Amino acid sequence: MTPPVKVMLVDDHAVVREGYRRLLEREPDIEVVAEAANAAQACERARALRPDVVVMDIALPGTSGLETMRRMLADRPQLRVLMFSMYDDAIFCSRALQAGALGYLSKASAPEVLLEAIRAVSRGEHYMSPDVAANMRRSASSPGWSGLESLTAREFEVLRLLVQGMVVKEIGARLGLSEKTVANHQSAIREKLGARNGVQLARLAAQLGLA
Repeated sequence: MTPPVKVMLVDDHAVVREGYRRLLEREPDIEVVAEAANAAQACERARALRPDVVVMDIALPGTSGLETMRRMLADRPQLRVLMFSMYDDAIFCSRALQAGALGYLSKASAPEVLLEAIRAVSRGEHYMSPDVAANMRRSASSPGWSGLESLTAREFEVLRLLVQGMVVKEIGARLGLSEKTVANHQSAIREKLGARNGVQLARLAAQLGLA
């Protein structure tokens, strides 16, 4: 008999994790072996409990889900990660897949889609929920998409925090970078996206689904 797929749930909302757990525990081929509310817990429990699949929110407090995933995969490359997020925008999915995720679902997905995605990812297959896949197709031809795709992982993180309204000092503290480094990233982002100032950058980010 094939052993069940061992799953870890990573989300900062306990109620959300409980809902996922109840759904998954009804399935005989899936076992929830751990939960985590932040990056530190997620990395520690993934190392200790060795789940097959991690279902993780991209927007964790502090260290983002993308950075958390990078740390996990550096420690254990065979780990399979499914991003499950309120963001259905193509750029978040694109970044997650580039960083090593095998799947990406929006939280608007039906419960059976989550189950299907976990099983697919556990087999090493890529999976996107239908709404995210449709957004990926639309965004590929959008103005500014190529510039956004050209951002490094760190530049994307800086842009995401700028769009949230953080200033350079706050971003530096969040990411463990000097203010000068953050300012340099900000300049590179504007150049790649063709934005002359913060207002243009915010407007472009909104058009591309980041705001």
